[in-house]
Amino acid sequence: MSAPESSGALSPLTLAPEAQRQLFLEARTANTFTEEPVTDEQVRAIHELVKYAPTSMNQQPLRVVLVRSEEARARLVTHMTGRNQEKTAKAPLVAVLAADLDFHEELPRLVPFMENPQQIFADPGMREASARFNTALQVGYFILGVRAAGLAAGPMIGFDHAAVSKEFFEDGRHAAVCVVNIGKPGPDAWMGRLPRLEYEEVVRTV
Repeated sequence: MSAPESSGALSPLTLAPEAQRQLFLEARTANTFTEEPVTDEQVRAIHELVKYAPTSMNQQPLRVVLVRSEEARARLVTHMTGRNQEKTAKAPLVAVLAADLDFHEELPRLVPFMENPQQIFADPGMREASARFNTALQVGYFILGVRAAGLAAGPMIGFDHAAVSKEFFEDGRHAAVCVVNIGKPGPDAWMGRLPRLEYEEVVRTV
């Protein structure tokens, strides 16, 4: 089955067709933005929406730094690669998304029905793997939340991860995972829709 036209919607989904188009069918990664600012209220609303999305054991390793000052923006841009530098310099808002590698300290509050849940992640290697996996889930939810707010997201992994982690998370317990430009899409913001794998290539029944 070919990709649906932008005016179409997928059935038998219960999600309203307009929401399907806004979140998935017509959404793209934005490469340019208008100068319209992104407010703290919008970011808070995004968080309040996506914080309920599922993770393993209700882990909440995602941490977000909103880069608003010119000085912090300049520091971040130096660590971005290639065209990501220009895009990051011009976006209305840039967010650095990171994994809290010691997320397990919050588990007694997040899974109160379990006794000593942090002990499950006493091994640092296991803990980091779980932190990165669940942060990746939360990054995806965050991008959908940005779209739900009527904004566009430009997620990037083209940057010096170690340098950005050190620059914005000095405690050493956080690892930068993704940088996201956020705002209203500007002129020529979109590339053409790239191909996707078909259902038969992805799904099998056993």
